[in-house]
Amino acid sequence: MGSLNLRKYFLPKNLKKDIPSSIVVFFVALPLCLGIALASGAPLFSGLLTGIIGGIVAGSLSGSQLSVAGPAAGLTVIVLNAIVGLGSFETFLLALVLAGIIQVILGIIKAGTIGNYFPSAVIEGMLAAIGIILIMKQLPHAVGYDADFEGDERFVQANQSNTFSMLFSSLSRVSYGVILISAVSLVIMIYWPKVKKLAIVPAPLLVVLSGVILSQLFIGHEFALKDKQLVNIPAVSNIQELFALFRSPNFAAIGNREVWITAITIAVVASLETLLSLEACDKIDPIKRISPTNRELVAQGIGNVISGLLGGLPMTAVIVRSSANVNAGARTKMSSIIHGCLLLLSFLFIPVLINYIPLSCLAAILLVTGYKLARISLFKHIWHKGLNQFVPFVVTIVAVILTDLLIGVGIGMLVGIFYILRTNLRNPYFYHVKGSKDNKEIRIRLAEEVSFLNKAAIQVTLTSMPAGSDVIIDGTNSRYIDPDVLEIIQNFKHNAYTKGIIVQLVNIMDKYDVPRLKELMYNPN
Repeated sequence: MGSLNLRKYFLPKNLKKDIPSSIVVFFVALPLCLGIALASGAPLFSGLLTGIIGGIVAGSLSGSQLSVAGPAAGLTVIVLNAIVGLGSFETFLLALVLAGIIQVILGIIKAGTIGNYFPSAVIEGMLAAIGIILIMKQLPHAVGYDADFEGDERFVQANQSNTFSMLFSSLSRVSYGVILISAVSLVIMIYWPKVKKLAIVPAPLLVVLSGVILSQLFIGHEFALKDKQLVNIPAVSNIQELFALFRSPNFAAIGNREVWITAITIAVVASLETLLSLEACDKIDPIKRISPTNRELVAQGIGNVISGLLGGLPMTAVIVRSSANVNAGARTKMSSIIHGCLLLLSFLFIPVLINYIPLSCLAAILLVTGYKLARISLFKHIWHKGLNQFVPFVVTIVAVILTDLLIGVGIGMLVGIFYILRTNLRNPYFYHVKGSKDNKEIRIRLAEEVSFLNKAAIQVTLTSMPAGSDVIIDGTNSRYIDPDVLEIIQNFKHNAYTKGIIVQLVNIMDKYDVPRLKELMYNPN
C-alpha cells in the first residue's frame, strides 16, 4: 500500500506540473532566504541552508502536498534579539535545536488541532495582507532602490523609516535600466501564461533569462545595473570551504535559562505561523485537501533540529512560497522537495550564474504573486459574506501591515471572536448524525443554529465518512449556518467523488443571515 502511495509522486502527469512549479518556488525562495538571513543578523549561508532543509527534509516528512517550508520573515526580530541576547550565534543554534524538539513533542501530543479554530475571514485577511506587503516591499526593487533588501515584513524598519516612506524614497532614486527590466518581466508574468502553447515554459524562468540578458546588454551603458541590484550568494570552490560554512550549537549552554526561554518562544511562534500558513495553503489548494496539522508540527520540528545542528535558522511553513507553489500549478510535495534540491545545486555548482540575476526580476515575480493574494475580487467576495466576515478580514489586513504577522492575526482573531460570540448569543448549537459506518446511507441532520465553534467537529465528521457511502446533509431545521461551516460542506460535496462518496444537500442555502434578537424573541419557533 505504501508503494502505491509513493508512486503518485513520480507519475508523469504530476511531475510535469511539479517540476515547473519547483523552478518558480526556487526563484521566489532564493532572495527570501538571503534577505531573511540578513535581517536576522545571521550568515547569509544560514538562510540558504534553512531553505534547503525546509524543502528536502520538512517537505519529505510533511503531510501537506503544497506547503513549502523555509526561513520565516515573521521570526526575524526574535532571531536577531536572541543572537544578541544569548551572546553568540552558536548559543542561539542550541535554542533552535531545543525548539525543534519541543515542536516534535507538540505534534505527538496532537496540539496541532488548534489550527482548526482560526476563522476563515482572519486567514483570508492574513493572505491579503501578505500580498499587499509583498507589493509594497518589492516596489523599491522594481525601480532600482534596493536599500530595503532585508526580507523584513514589518511596517516600521530598524532605521525608524516605514514601508510608505521607503516607497517615496525609492521614487527619487530610480534606475531606468531596472525599471525597463521590471516592465518586461511584468509583461511576461501577466501575458505569457495566457498563451497555452507557450505556457509549457514557466513564465518566471523566462523572466529570469530575459532579465539576465538585458542586464548584460546594459553593461557600459547608462542603464547598467549596480552590484547591489543583483543577487549575491557566497561561492565555494572546494569541499573544505563548504564545510567551513557550517556552524555547530554550543551545547555547553544547555543550563542557560535564557536559552530555554528562547527555545520555547521560537517553538510556540514557529508552530503558530506554521499552522496559520498551513490553513491558508489548504484554502487556496484547488483540490481542497486537508493537511494533517500534527504531522506538520513533527516535520517542522525535525527540520528545525537539523537546521540548528548545521547552522541554519528557524523554519516554518511559509505562505509566500506556498502560494507561489499553488499559483504555479503544483500537484504534490515533490515540488517543494525539488525546489530544495535546486537551492542546493545552485549553491554548489552555479553561484556565479545565480549572481547575474537582477533583483528586479524576482521583484516582478513577487509583485504578481502579491496581487493574486490581494486581488480586488477577494474583497468583493468577503464583502458579500456580510459584515461579520468583512470587518475581521479588513482589521486583520490593517493590523498585519502596521505591526507584524502574529500580532496582526491576533488582533484579527479578537475581532473575529467578538463576532462569533455575538452570533452564538443568538445561536445555540446542536447536530445529529444518523446512521453508522456499516450503513451505506448516512444522514447528517443539522440543528437550528450551527456556529463557527462547530467547524472542527463537522470537519472531522465529514472527513471520516467511509468511502463509497451516500451522505445526506439535511439543513431543513437550520435557521443559521456559519459561512465557515458552509464552506466545509461545499468543499466536501465538490471533492467527495475522489472517495466514491455521493453527497446530497437538502435545504441548505448558499448564505444565511444572522437572526436578529427581536426575531428570536417574537418568533421563537
